[in-house]
Amino acid sequence: MAVSSDFRDYVLDQLRAVTPVTSKAMFGGVGIYSRGAFFALIADDVLYFKVDDATRGRYQSRGSKPFDPFGKQQLGYYELPPDVLEDEEALREWTREALNVARTKKR
Repeated sequence: MAVSSDFRDYVLDQLRAVTPVTSKAMFGGVGIYSRGAFFALIADDVLYFKVDDATRGRYQSRGSKPFDPFGKQQLGYYELPPDVLEDEEALREWTREALNVARTKKR
């Protein structure tokens, strides 16, 4: 689950344009938080956002794959479509949605 520093820095810069974020190294990847909510992660230079039953279909319809490092269970994160990361308005919307899921799950 290696993450290149260039990709990590790029992702964090893009996300900081839409919400305050912090990151933490975890298990070879990077966990991404906004105001205490763990809503995204990076593994193998792929960005994943938190999903639930209501939001998963949006990712699946775009061909996104789940974060599944063990090949046995889905952990509630799906790949963010790459074009979303490059579009500030779209990124704001998808980030807001992932944050809502993370905050709901946290309760």
